This record gives sequence, structure tokens and C-alpha cells, in this order.
Amino acid sequence: MSHLTGNGVPVFEKPSYNVDIMGIDYLDDYEMRMKRQDAFWSGAVIDRPVVHMTLPSLTPGSPMPEKKFATIRERWHDVEFVVDKALSNISNTRYLGDALPMVFPNLGPEVFSAYFGTEMEYSETTSWAIPNLEEWSDIENIKFSANNFYWKKTIEMTDALLEAGKGKFYTGYTDLHPGADALAGFRDPLNLNFDLIDNVDAVKSLLKYTDDVFEDVFNFWCDKLQSAGQAIGTWAGIATPKRSHVPSDDFSCMISNEMFNDIFLPGITRECDAAEASIYHLDGPDALRHLDSLLDISSLNAIQWIWGAGNGRASDWLEVFQRCQSAEKGLQITCAMDELDVMIENLKPEGVWLRLAIENEDDANLALKKISKWL
Repeated sequence: MSHLTGNGVPVFEKPSYNVDIMGIDYLDDYEMRMKRQDAFWSGAVIDRPVVHMTLPSLTPGSPMPEKKFATIRERWHDVEFVVDKALSNISNTRYLGDALPMVFPNLGPEVFSAYFGTEMEYSETTSWAIPNLEEWSDIENIKFSANNFYWKKTIEMTDALLEAGKGKFYTGYTDLHPGADALAGFRDPLNLNFDLIDNVDAVKSLLKYTDDVFEDVFNFWCDKLQSAGQAIGTWAGIATPKRSHVPSDDFSCMISNEMFNDIFLPGITRECDAAEASIYHLDGPDALRHLDSLLDISSLNAIQWIWGAGNGRASDWLEVFQRCQSAEKGLQITCAMDELDVMIENLKPEGVWLRLAIENEDDANLALKKISKWL
């Protein structure tokens, strides 16, 4: 890292030679699994759609680490503990179908906001940013810094996972939420709603800056991972040779489609354009009003539709999946074994990435038999 971009993001110095993607020692067919996932981005099928299935290992792997911490925050930031947990989870899991083991350095979904100066609050299972932009007159204080604690901690965690995961798992990059979600971290979602009426020009200016930084940050992580022979991926679990990204806008459920199109859609389009492959995380029924706008993004490859607790199951949302396929977008779908026949009967196999919940190896074998005929 010999220099910085104009936005202060370190530039990862890639080697001048090509680096082959690392193999997984215990998966003889890892290359074919990855080829199927690579085809998914193009809305294609090699021999069958992607199916991701996991089961507990038949023999015990390494035990889950036990360690006492003074605070939850300390536990989240303990790199050695994070690595030991990852190794335990991987060693106690069987990866079936096209599943590929992937671990990503996780400091929570708002860590991108933290790179600009917010502090983070932690619970047992997630974290959130503490707003740091009380007045728009303080906008100059929102600055990315390569000396930021959370940025350096993400690098430390990524490096440790890269070393520990050699031959065992792929290391992805951390969850990145630029756009509206980053601004909601700075301002608080309620304040941001008022800002869209009272300070829309300031919102757009800050969006432009954070979008610029996102491109540099995204390229930094992709360069770093590819130089280490890694597949690219993050929390969505799709391992691929392509520089892939999961754009999202969880804040969008609070605004009209007109406001979404005017203020936030250009940045989401830019995120898709910056990546070789992208899958939009569409979260909750109130976000469905934006689906048609998203489907119009030519550089967006796929949709991950999350309907939320209490809103049925995957098979209750066939109409949404069919709308996406009509627009020639791929789908990442999580469903139960007893929904598989419905999916096969109502959806095209091209561009489907299926996370299937199974209970045993018989389920896995039956699922592969059915999915292999889904052509």
C-alpha cells in the first residue's frame, strides 16, 4: 500500500502476475461448484442451477472456543477469537451441492459508516452506528480515514482470516452499506427522513462523497482478496471469481418510489456499475415498491428478496420471483425442502441460486436428483 486515492483510501498494490483461485482441500469438485456459481451471474446454467446445502459434520471438528470478555464490544473485536470461531464452524459443517465455505470479517452492517467517524454499539448478534452528524453545518467532519480504528480492525481481521483459511475456506470482504444506509448511520433514520425534505441538496452532496469512497473501498477489498487467490464474496455467501457486490438500501422502505428514484437510485446504479456482478438485497414488503426501478438497472445481475418474519415463506412470493425472471434478473432464494417442487414447477432454472434447508443426506440426494432435471 504505497499511496492513497484522492479520497484517502489505501491502494492495494496488486502483483503483476495472475493468481489462481485457491482450492479447498476437502472439496474435490470446488472448481465445478464455482463454475456453476459463475454461470449464475450470467443467467445461465451449466448442468443445473446452483444449490447450496449444509449439514453438521459426521465427526466432531474443532470445538467452539470459550473465552470470557469484559464487554460485548471486546468480544467482537478479538481477532483471535473470531478466527477460532470460524475454524470451528467450518470444521463442523459439511458443504453439499454447490456450497463453498466462506467467512467474512463481520463488524456489523453499519461498519461503512464507522469508517467515516461514527462509533459502533454492539449487541450479542449485531451492531449499529451511533449518529455523529447532529447538524449539517458539521458535514466536513464526515471524512473517511485510513487511520480509522474500524478500518484498521477490518484489515487486521481480514488478514488473520486469510492466513487461517488457506485450503479451508474463502475469506470474503466485510458488509458494505453505502448510500442511504450510510447516511442513516450518520444522521439517524428519522432525521434523514426530514433531511430529504429540508436539506435534500446536502443529502445529495454527502451521497456523492460516500459513493466516491465506496468505489475506492470496494476496489481495495477486491484487489486484496484476488491477490491472495480468493474467490470474491461477502455475507450473501456467493463465492465467485467475479468482483461481486451486494447493493442494498434498507432505508428505502421508509420513502416513496419517486424519492427513491430521484435521490438514491443513481448511487445504487453506480454500485452495480462498479462491480462485475451484483445482487440487490431487497428487504421487506415495504421495499417492493422499488422493485421495478431496480429491475431497470442494466448492470444489476440478480435480486435477493427477503420477505421478513411473519410474511410467509418463499413459495408465497412466486409472483415476485417471476417478475424478476421476466426482467432477466437472477434470483437468490432460500427455501425449505417441501417447497422445492413448487419452485421447479413455477420458475425457470436459469439464473437461480438456491439455498435449500435440508435435514439429512437423503434430502440432499433427493434435492440434487430433482434439480438436475430442472432444465
